[in-house]
Amino acid sequence: MSFKKVVVAGGGVLGSQIAFQAAYCGFDVTIWLRSEGSIGRTQPKIDKLLDTYRDEIEGMAAGTATWCAGIADSDKPLDKEACLERAQAAHDGIKLELDMAAAVADADLVIESMAEDAKAKVEFYEKLAPLLPAKTVIATNSSTLLPSQFAKYTGRPDRYLALHFANSIWRNNTVEVMGQASTDPAHFDEMLEFANQIRMIALPVRKEKNGYLLNSMLVPWLLSGLDLWASGVSDPKSIDIAWEHGTGAPKGPFRVIDTVGLNTAYNIVLQFQSVPGLLNPLFKKMMLPYNYKEMARLLKSMIDEGKLGMSSGEGFYSYE
Repeated sequence: MSFKKVVVAGGGVLGSQIAFQAAYCGFDVTIWLRSEGSIGRTQPKIDKLLDTYRDEIEGMAAGTATWCAGIADSDKPLDKEACLERAQAAHDGIKLELDMAAAVADADLVIESMAEDAKAKVEFYEKLAPLLPAKTVIATNSSTLLPSQFAKYTGRPDRYLALHFANSIWRNNTVEVMGQASTDPAHFDEMLEFANQIRMIALPVRKEKNGYLLNSMLVPWLLSGLDLWASGVSDPKSIDIAWEHGTGAPKGPFRVIDTVGLNTAYNIVLQFQSVPGLLNPLFKKMMLPYNYKEMARLLKSMIDEGKLGMSSGEGFYSYE
């Protein structure tokens, strides 16, 4: 595989993580951002990721932290100093760029990691397409949208596919690789190899599926929690406690939404609101049609107040 230069479009929660992990694994990484304000929001995320990697490495060395396979192999002695040096080099080496043409001028791989807004993604690809070298492969990190929706706008459908990461990728190190009808199988295999090179477990998705593997299971669960709240059945904290204490899971739906960001949850709800019957057949026997309109209204109200989740310091919960 010839990938060396990786460009991540978008510096949100996952975009910044993807960039940091790729840089940690030795790739030349640039994050393309829309505005100076985006730089002001992204650089603190990169700084915080350095602290996170340092803390995880120290905890692994001391035996007090869960092993993070995205950082080091568990079947080999941990070289703490080498890992710390790689984390520092990743932090210092990531470039933030506002000029799209300059960012992608020599890109081997562009990973689009923008909000789940189909119109915005189309506009991005149409602007990106004429700027790319012939060699560049494009991947979307979309969590619910299909790559076939955007392939024709990329100008290179044979080199376009989905590469979806789980959150906290240094620990939850999985990548779902999903092509579309025009994807060249050689580039599909290339993505599987790239995922392994950045210390991820590559999970091939052989057929297009909204939600891929993880979110096909996760999104209905999140919507169930949101509906309990939006319908006035209970409050977010109580709903989370019911799930966490009832199943032994570390996080309930609202803590997960804080982690992935309220903007992401809001955009997903808008998609389901436009086709309100999509999930309802699954719940006819339970007589629980989802109140998407109220979910969207409540989430939008919180977003307008700046409560975006962990990234802003407050969402359904407050964070230092």
